[in-house]
Amino acid sequence: MLYYLSQFSDVFGPLNVFRFLTFRTAGAVITALFFVFLFGPSMIKSLKIKQGRGQPIREDGPIGHLLTKQGTPTMGGLMILGGFVSATLLWANLSNPYVWIVLLVTIGFGAIGFYDDYLKVSRSANKGFSGRYRLALEAVIAGIAVFFIAQLSEPAVSNSIFIPFIKDWAINLGWFFIAFGAFVIIAAGNGVNLTDGLDGLAIVPVMIAAACFGLIAYLVGNQVFSDYLLINFVPGTGELAVVCGALIGAGMGFLWFNAPPAHIFMGDTGSLSLGGALGAIAVATKHEIVLAIIGGLFVLETVSVIVQVVSFKLTGKRVFKMAPIHHHFEQIGWSESQIVIRFWIIAVVLALIGLSSLKLR
Repeated sequence: MLYYLSQFSDVFGPLNVFRFLTFRTAGAVITALFFVFLFGPSMIKSLKIKQGRGQPIREDGPIGHLLTKQGTPTMGGLMILGGFVSATLLWANLSNPYVWIVLLVTIGFGAIGFYDDYLKVSRSANKGFSGRYRLALEAVIAGIAVFFIAQLSEPAVSNSIFIPFIKDWAINLGWFFIAFGAFVIIAAGNGVNLTDGLDGLAIVPVMIAAACFGLIAYLVGNQVFSDYLLINFVPGTGELAVVCGALIGAGMGFLWFNAPPAHIFMGDTGSLSLGGALGAIAVATKHEIVLAIIGGLFVLETVSVIVQVVSFKLTGKRVFKMAPIHHHFEQIGWSESQIVIRFWIIAVVLALIGLSSLKLR
């Protein structure tokens, strides 16, 4: 919205600053952060009153969670979504279709997560929305988003995926790209969802990934930089840097209240929407495989669950003491703070590896 003030820069020169992506990205970070700071306490208080006993805790989970996390309200993703959406609408160029596509995915996945959280809280049970129906809705939203992303991209790259670390190597998937892109978005949403099991564990890697993709979007959307780095140029995606800034700001605000001991959990409302947003941005910027590197922690958590389920069904034995894998480390004696901080370190290392693909070709 504020972007349009730049149109009056010939009348008042300083308004030209609203054209700059870097300025508006910083503005989105600050706006989202202060939105969560401003409305967070009242939102937590309201959710605590309405939810009573808070988020249901897994009875088969770590014993300590029944003692330390009982009564903590969930649906903190509403705080994140509020800050993210308000900052995006205020600072992004709203004539850019990529902005609206990412907003569609984020709000859509957030609505699915909200319904799931609502069912869990109202039933005081760990099971909410049917997994099949949930995945079906996610597939519809993601499929629509990828279809429009493919229409917006240049014909030469619209249905292609690019291999990191290798120059000028793309694989044209044709119409199968819609299924592939939808899978990336769904996998990202559910990967973050599985990672969200300890205070602060998911939100910091999400912010790290958002920062990386803010840079990627800025470079991919700029022909000079993309030509220099030998990466694909996708006109219009630079505006997604502002969207990533809004994600980072909202995430920082939420972390203030989610830091151990957490006053609120993000719930599926937050984890699904954040992962979906990252997936949509990765598809739009044609860096889907790089997302798997930068978001490798989410991949690890997801794979640990798949391995555990497959192993138990085929052999009757479990590979991990508990899945997702962060619970395995709890069971072998690591403290919550040790797991969270060490996983953050892993997320930083993976982010650096993923960013190195921009230059190493």
